[in-house]
Amino acid sequence: MTSYNHILQPLHLGFTTIRNRVVMGSMHSGLEDRFYHYPKLAAYFAERAKGGVGLIITGGISPNRQGWLLPAGGTMNSWTDVVNHRLVTHAVHKHGAKILLQVLHSGRYGYHPFSVSSSPIKAPINPFKPRQMSDKLILATIDDYARCAYLAKKAGYDGIEIMGSEGYLLNQFLSKHVNQRDDRWGGDIHGRMRFAVEIVKAIRARVGEKFILCFRLSLLDLVHDGNTMDEVIVVAQALEKAGITLLNTGIGWHEARVPTIVTSVPRAAFADVTGYVKKHVKIPVIASNRINMPDTAEKILASGQADMVQMARPFLADPYWVSKTATGRVDEINTCIACNQACLDHAFKNERVSCLVNPQACHETELVYLKAKKPKRIAVVGGGVAGMSAATVAASRGHQVTLFEANDDVGGQFNLAKVVPGKEEFHETIRYFKVQLKKTGVDVRLNTKISREQLEREGYDDVVIATGVVPRGLKIDGADLPQVLSYADVLKGAEVGHRVAVIGAGGIGFDVSEFLLKPPHQPQPQPLADWQREWGIDPHPDYITEGGLVTAEVDVPYRQIFLLQRKTTPLGIGLGKTSGWVHRAQLNKHHVRMMRGVQYKAVTAEGLWVEANGIEQLLRVDTVVVCAGQESVKHLMPREDESTLAKYHVIGGAKFAGELDAKRAIREGAEVAATL
Repeated sequence: MTSYNHILQPLHLGFTTIRNRVVMGSMHSGLEDRFYHYPKLAAYFAERAKGGVGLIITGGISPNRQGWLLPAGGTMNSWTDVVNHRLVTHAVHKHGAKILLQVLHSGRYGYHPFSVSSSPIKAPINPFKPRQMSDKLILATIDDYARCAYLAKKAGYDGIEIMGSEGYLLNQFLSKHVNQRDDRWGGDIHGRMRFAVEIVKAIRARVGEKFILCFRLSLLDLVHDGNTMDEVIVVAQALEKAGITLLNTGIGWHEARVPTIVTSVPRAAFADVTGYVKKHVKIPVIASNRINMPDTAEKILASGQADMVQMARPFLADPYWVSKTATGRVDEINTCIACNQACLDHAFKNERVSCLVNPQACHETELVYLKAKKPKRIAVVGGGVAGMSAATVAASRGHQVTLFEANDDVGGQFNLAKVVPGKEEFHETIRYFKVQLKKTGVDVRLNTKISREQLEREGYDDVVIATGVVPRGLKIDGADLPQVLSYADVLKGAEVGHRVAVIGAGGIGFDVSEFLLKPPHQPQPQPLADWQREWGIDPHPDYITEGGLVTAEVDVPYRQIFLLQRKTTPLGIGLGKTSGWVHRAQLNKHHVRMMRGVQYKAVTAEGLWVEANGIEQLLRVDTVVVCAGQESVKHLMPREDESTLAKYHVIGGAKFAGELDAKRAIREGAEVAATL
């Protein structure tokens, strides 16, 4: 037995048993909407079932056309759908897990012109205005939910999850934020919850008692005119009476201006809210949001805050999360760092989901690490994430791999990123790769600068160049003054004044600005109470404020910062779709002065001379930090006309500098290694 006995304990539901307390939560993968992708979807879920998870919940599937997330989105309303979905359920059951179909009606979040909602109020994140559902359409939609559940049962699902959170249709009915009706489907909480309750009753009558009905309820809306905790409890108890088996936690609407899942959110930030609701119902309750490692999950379960823990993105990062926990290999877990770059950012751009730290996610049938038929001697030069990805995949396939790193530790640019406030999870990726380097037998040679001549003399079959980038310098008068620093200097601890100009407003410029806003030696990660206060979240699990919102209290910034860019486009426009707004909000509320269309003229003892809108001005700053891009380090790559004994490959920043892109770097490392 391990120290995670609560995680590994079975959950008995009377008519069925779930083998442990871990749920792989719903997340759209981009494979649900087309029937010809279902073999890939089945392989994706099968890998997680094989990895030991107890219960899987699919990405959202609509009960009818109005509920589509996208035109021609995934549905379950015909017998043809049943045949396709049997591929998925069979693949999961083969490995002993159970699986629920999530039934999701998008409501006003549907990205199409025939969307509907409780009231005709356009969502701020969608250009389409919904039409108000008539009484007749509401009743027909209830029937559609019941039929969808019936077909899911025929397809082999162990149950369904009804999506009633994150601002989708049922949440739109439950909350005054959207529901402004005065008929039987609106008004007070008893009217607003009628739609959801009637759906549960209709489903239970159609599928019988021996079928799991999970309802994902918004326990904290985080929008104005949202529900209070008293109203949440009323709804939870009514759903229990109507016949649900499990109650799942939903936090925040997609349009909420409070982060709920990005990496800066403290781990298990909302477990107290789940724990409070659990006291008021008798059915098992599932905790969710920013749970990514066994210690956090075990603490939630052991404290009685929940009966199960749900993780979605952590199972993209590591399908074997549960089996590694069960066998005492927690240090081998490839931890989700909540970056959103390959998962939610892809989903909201209608691209196939994957994972920054695990490029095999949702590509299980395409990116395959087969044992090498003929082991080779392979050199990888550079110990950043690209090099470590290439080295560990190649070694796992049976190759003899040597990794050369010029510095005294591996990690590369992640060693800089991990010190940025809110990016402490990046430590976990470095830890994971270090364990993998050791496990796969990679010969790691630190403090070693190797030349091409040495590589050739060693007689390697293949050489992977992963030497990364160096910061690009500033080419203006005064650029060599001591107050001009690179972003690398700053993140490594160089002394910085109290008035700072940050040149370059890409991801690195935003990171450095956030780093400089906080005083040195601030506790990391940020304590939960401080984070709640900064974002205006009611800290009381029995909150009486609507939506759980209170007035935010922002600390006085430690430094005065100017964030500058040459481009005339809005600052931060290239940041992640689902996390960029968080970084912009952080800088705005800390009074960072953002300037675009700036020409840099000179650095003097007085500060930085710039030209903006045709006017030259002096920014009286103590320090200038340069975040104006990088240059590839690839001097070891031979020219095309050069003859070499080894075959050379270049990946990551060494291949293309641009904006630092760990997603591409790790993927390229894995892809190259998979072909060697």
